[in-house]
Amino acid sequence: MTALLLFLIVTAVRWLVGPDPGAAAARPAVLGAVVGTLLAPFMMSPPGRCSGGHLNPAVSLALWRLGVFPGREVVPYAVAQLAGSLFGVWCAGLVWGPVTARPPVRHASVRADPAWGDAAVLAAEAGVLAGSTLMLAVLLASPGGRRVLPYAVGLTTALVIGVLGPLSGGSANPARQFGPALLAGDTGRLWVYVLGPALGAVLGAWLAGRTGLRRPAR
Repeated sequence: MTALLLFLIVTAVRWLVGPDPGAAAARPAVLGAVVGTLLAPFMMSPPGRCSGGHLNPAVSLALWRLGVFPGREVVPYAVAQLAGSLFGVWCAGLVWGPVTARPPVRHASVRADPAWGDAAVLAAEAGVLAGSTLMLAVLLASPGGRRVLPYAVGLTTALVIGVLGPLSGGSANPARQFGPALLAGDTGRLWVYVLGPALGAVLGAWLAGRTGLRRPAR
């Protein structure tokens, strides 16, 4: 499912800005709406229900620390999500051709505003996942919350991409940046986009524990 998501993200970026580089400024808001809209049906689809519907290694980590996902599955999930990211981006390149590798598409690799240093991007990525983890803890604590969780995740993702996209890059998902960055050769800050969400997931779960929302980690 991560492969399909990344294929669709690259496809969206290719058609949003590939034909018209001047449209790049509008990309974050539109792309956020596209990705946010896709996430809810992905999570509610039969494969999503079977797998748990998390397409983000940091979310898998957060769910473990919240006590609702087995710890032994975190690494296999992360490996599958990262591999799916690379495969999905590669498939998009096969379908859409060389335009996906050239600016401004660059395999949909995200980049922060030049004024944002590594520390600022790391803090933004961690902050988003900390907040998202707290949201997950609250929603998972009640049956009603579980029912709206896919929509809440989609809306949150859309807002993160739309608001933070032009600033920090708005990835908030190691798998979102992994495949695009590797194929675009844009790996200088990849560590930030991997480490930031992971730190945020752990921090958010810790805060949830302090407020009594976290179950014992398995």
